[in-house]
Amino acid sequence: MADVVPGQIIVLNGTSSAGKTSVGRELLDVLSSPFFLMSVDDFGAMRSPTRTAELSEHEVADVLRRTRAGFHRAVAGMAAAGNDVIMDYVFSEAWRLADCVRLFEPFRVFFVGIRCSLPELERRERARGDRIVGHAAAQVEAVHTPGIYDLECQTDTATPRGCALAIVEGLRNGPTPNAFQRLREREI
Repeated sequence: MADVVPGQIIVLNGTSSAGKTSVGRELLDVLSSPFFLMSVDDFGAMRSPTRTAELSEHEVADVLRRTRAGFHRAVAGMAAAGNDVIMDYVFSEAWRLADCVRLFEPFRVFFVGIRCSLPELERRERARGDRIVGHAAAQVEAVHTPGIYDLECQTDTATPRGCALAIVEGLRNGPTPNAFQRLREREI
């Protein structure tokens, strides 16, 4: 393959039910060039059904850690091949963010915090029916630590389309150094 210009990565980070996937889908519609929306939920769904009753708690944790580490590398691989990527993810463990900050060093990364109020998160969890009510509330503190973003969107006061348009505008006017560069400097 001839010289490949690395792609850029828009990272959408927020709790479960915060609206990351809805914002990501809107981004696909409003961005001026082709992007791939890569969701950790879709990635995990590719794994064969696990008979968790047959696995120890440690084995389940190991499978999930490998799945998440593989997801990080799949996103980096797509960008390394010259593709632009929207990463839909939940940084609920510190190692996940640290791994991505290190892996994504060669790429332009625009880091977006997707936030939503706790009452609205719980309402969405109940409405979805496929989430445990209270799961998102348990993630809030860890997901938004250390709280350094290029842009933040509040999905209970802005529509997914409005958030997508704000992200497009932020991409045009992004800060230098960006959030991932600042996180790298802090050696998270």
